[in-house]
Amino acid sequence: MSGDAAEDLGFARLDLARPRRTGMAETVYCPGKTCAQLVAILRAFAKAGQSVLGTRCSAEQAAAVDEAGLGAEYDAPSRVLTLGPPAPPTLGRVIVLTGGTADVPVAEEATRTAAFLGAEVGRCFDVGVAGLHRLLSRLDEVRAADVIIVVAGMEGALGSVVAGLVEAPVIAVPTSVGYGASFQGLAPLLSMLNACAEGLSVVNIDNGFGAGVMACRILRLAQRKANHG
Repeated sequence: MSGDAAEDLGFARLDLARPRRTGMAETVYCPGKTCAQLVAILRAFAKAGQSVLGTRCSAEQAAAVDEAGLGAEYDAPSRVLTLGPPAPPTLGRVIVLTGGTADVPVAEEATRTAAFLGAEVGRCFDVGVAGLHRLLSRLDEVRAADVIIVVAGMEGALGSVVAGLVEAPVIAVPTSVGYGASFQGLAPLLSMLNACAEGLSVVNIDNGFGAGVMACRILRLAQRKANHG
């Protein structure tokens, strides 16, 4: 397979070489695609023997994929669809934290993405700064992770707090959870970008997928460096 191998479906040109280039499965962004288009895309990847992660998949699209008999799995809260076996969980450990229960759908997108791409993943939900003792009681578990993903809305303070308590890199995900002045996630985004704690990186609003991918890329690079001395 060449480095630019692709399959032209007319409405989409599928990148069949991405796993070789990046070491990770292909991802399909489901919004904007008809059910028939999504089924055709997934069928083509399955025919090529490739596992696929589908993000922001609607219930209607998932039902069409199920009806097509492709054997995909769908998680409604995170809107994540997976086709084919996940990578073995050998990269390292990621733990995903949320400020509150309302942040869980975005956190589950991050969790399921990282798990599909080869990380061992733990959850530590509803540990926001409004009750900091909830985080402190699980701090040993959080510190044991190789990469930490923090998902929070409102003022987005949890990312900065966690980054000041741990050694591992922290990936912060601002969510659109909050009252009017949070501006659909802009307030926590700016808070996270302006955090004074070191070792904190930030992805876009509600981008649990991006956080999961970044965590796995960090782990893959660390693993590669360790294997090559």
